[in-house]
Amino acid sequence: MAASTVPGFLESSIVSPGTAAMMLALTQTIYDEDLAKKLVAKKGLKAVVTEVGGKTIFDDFNDRINRAVIGACLNSGLIEKKSNDIHAVIHATEEAKKGLLVSVSTSASLALKIAVSRNEHWIAVALFGKSALHYMTNHERAGLGVMHI
Repeated sequence: MAASTVPGFLESSIVSPGTAAMMLALTQTIYDEDLAKKLVAKKGLKAVVTEVGGKTIFDDFNDRINRAVIGACLNSGLIEKKSNDIHAVIHATEEAKKGLLVSVSTSASLALKIAVSRNEHWIAVALFGKSALHYMTNHERAGLGVMHI
C-alpha cells in the first residue's frame, strides 16, 4: 500500500469514539499521534492522549490510571467537572482496565499509552502498552472501555 493512501484508510476506519481512542493509543511516534489526532478531529470527535507507567501494586496503579485519565480529560477540556462526565470517564476507564489487567502479576511493570475520545453522547478510553515481570519478557496488552455520557 502506498504511503499516500494510509491517511485515507485510517480516516475511513474512525467510525466511533472507541475506534478513535484505540487508534490513538496504538500510535508509536509523535508524528503518527499528531496525524491521528487530526483525523479524529476531522471526524468531529474530541480526544486526548497521555501515558502512565509503574509497578502493578494494584491499588496504587489502578488509582494512578484513574488520576491520569480524569486529569487529562479535565485539563484538555474533553469533559467538564460534572458528575455525569466524571462518572462516564471512570466507568469507561474501569472497563478498559479489565481488558488490560486480566492475569497480570501484582509485581509486573507496565508502561501504557492512554487515549480518550468522545462525541456528544459517548466516551471511550483505550489503554495500550507493555507489561513484564522482567525487562526481557515485555509483551503487549490492550483494553477498551466505552460509556454513555
